[in-house]
Amino acid sequence: EALDVRFMRWYTCSLCEQQYHGAVSCALGWACWKTYLGRPENDWRRMNAMTVLGNGLHDGNDPEGALPVREATLSTYRRLGVSAEASLIVQGNLAGTYQALGRLEEALRIRRDVYSARLRLDGEEDGETIREANNYAMSLMDLQRYQGGKSLLRRQIPVARRVLGDGSEITLSMRWMYATALINTGGATLDNLREGVTTLEEIEGIARRVLGSTHPTAVALGVSLEQSRAVLAARETPRGVGVEDDDDDEDGWETVSSEE
Repeated sequence: EALDVRFMRWYTCSLCEQQYHGAVSCALGWACWKTYLGRPENDWRRMNAMTVLGNGLHDGNDPEGALPVREATLSTYRRLGVSAEASLIVQGNLAGTYQALGRLEEALRIRRDVYSARLRLDGEEDGETIREANNYAMSLMDLQRYQGGKSLLRRQIPVARRVLGDGSEITLSMRWMYATALINTGGATLDNLREGVTTLEEIEGIARRVLGSTHPTAVALGVSLEQSRAVLAARETPRGVGVEDDDDDEDGWETVSSEE
């Protein structure tokens, strides 16, 4: 347990307990790999260092660099016959890199298989199962398969809130995707739009409070909220609404229309 805690320093801040991101994650990934590179191939620190390096490159917006690292990691794990659980983590990471590279169907296929395997091995309320449900939903959303994504998220969001709490990044991600699906699904009703915006308002506030206002997730949520508010405002403004005009027209009004 003490060794696990020491290894966490490569990807988690010991003060705020949040995982590093961006350039810091990338730099620590390289530092971790260089530290354990000389150990035997089957040493758990060396194997985990490959994963940390792949994650760091991915977080540093270098999916092209992360891809060979993650493919090599999966190949090594399979050759050494590591546990099914460890292999599932590596497969999920590889799917994330495929997604970042635009290889969406490949990512979806892996994430569906990993999520199904997690359900069988660990059950619905395990933290890793919830994480893979989030990843699977993300792939569905990227392919604009909103109905499938909403169905999955409706089942999993209550589980995530109960097990991980509302402040978890995974819970925030799930609720964000669900709100996005409500707003972007073709033929969305006004009630759908209002529910989506209300959800975004709530989770944007949670993200700023828990993660900090400059965290990438909080910033991105703020942008998504403003865009969604604009969509809702356009739908709530009826066509042909009267707006007072400065000109001395006969009735003092001009007619404007709003986009759907």
